Amino acid sequence: MKNPITIVGAGLGGLTLARVLHVHGIPATVYEADPSPEFRVQGGQLDIHEHDGQFALAAAGLTAEFRAIIHAGGAAVRILDPQGSVLLDEPDDGTDTRPEVLRGDLRRILLDSLPVGTVQWGHKVAAVRPLGDGRHELTFTDGTTVITGLLVGADGAWSKIRPLLSDACPEYVGATFVETYLRDADERHPATAALVGAGAMYALTPGQGITVHREAGATLHTYVQLRRSAEWISGIDFTDPAAATALIAAEFEGWAPELTALIIDSDTPPVARMIHTLPHGHRWDRVPGVTLLGDAAHLMPPSGDGANLAMLDAAELGRAIAAHPDNPEAALRAYEAELFRRSTAAYADADEVLDLCLGERAPLGLVEMFSGVAVG
Repeated sequence: MKNPITIVGAGLGGLTLARVLHVHGIPATVYEADPSPEFRVQGGQLDIHEHDGQFALAAAGLTAEFRAIIHAGGAAVRILDPQGSVLLDEPDDGTDTRPEVLRGDLRRILLDSLPVGTVQWGHKVAAVRPLGDGRHELTFTDGTTVITGLLVGADGAWSKIRPLLSDACPEYVGATFVETYLRDADERHPATAALVGAGAMYALTPGQGITVHREAGATLHTYVQLRRSAEWISGIDFTDPAAATALIAAEFEGWAPELTALIIDSDTPPVARMIHTLPHGHRWDRVPGVTLLGDAAHLMPPSGDGANLAMLDAAELGRAIAAHPDNPEAALRAYEAELFRRSTAAYADADEVLDLCLGERAPLGLVEMFSGVAVG
């Protein structure tokens, strides 16, 4: 590849792309706004699918490293009603093809696999402008600049690179997930820990629910799911954790105390994650020298596919570049054709999962999905 490859964003997608390119002997530089890899907690547990996430890790030559960080037992699933009665209980028997890992652990093995200096930390993009002939100039908030030969936006929902290709903006889907944590739950909150079980737990009703993943160290990582307007959410002062917690907990009056403890007794302030999406079937016309991957390309409601899709995008883009080392436009055309095809299907799946969790048949639809047996 004659032109320098610049990747914006050191999330799972950007790092997977850099690693796959490295495997093929193609250098790239990743620019990341965070000042260091330890600056932020990297999110919770992910199930990594055979056909996309695991495929991408194999393309990156990291299957053994991935296997070493799997959370044994993490694929167990429980679905409860608001009073804590168990509607479905599926243990992890070790045969699941979607093993669970922590996002932070996955990011670490990707970072460790890259040459020193590949990721340039503390480089937040302030502006980007085309220079012609497929080249672009990035300006960072510290005033420094870089000229790109091939530019990849792996910078998430609010991508600074996307406007080069598309005028689409993320829109709120009407659901917000409020994030909380219980630490050392087996000792400090044994009844709640027992109700959650060994893996994922879903307690759902139409319009709201509590979803939990058990993580290392008996940590219960919770997303309190609410179908509420943007105005309702903006009316909560999350800078006052006690008041915000009380308002969120009030929405679950009458639920089992072992479940509401996940909100009331949180060891961290509640954090609202408003769920946004790009238009279904989001695509763009070919623009020389630039493309997108992951949420920058196809932001959608969480369905368990987001990280997997981002890594698959990255692996396929890296392979396309390696297959066309002297013709980056041919690589980008081939990559985008498949990207648009698979993301169209993924949007439909994401909408279905959100409806299973918060729609009118919750939680029965989710029970049916996991069990394969019609309910009610």
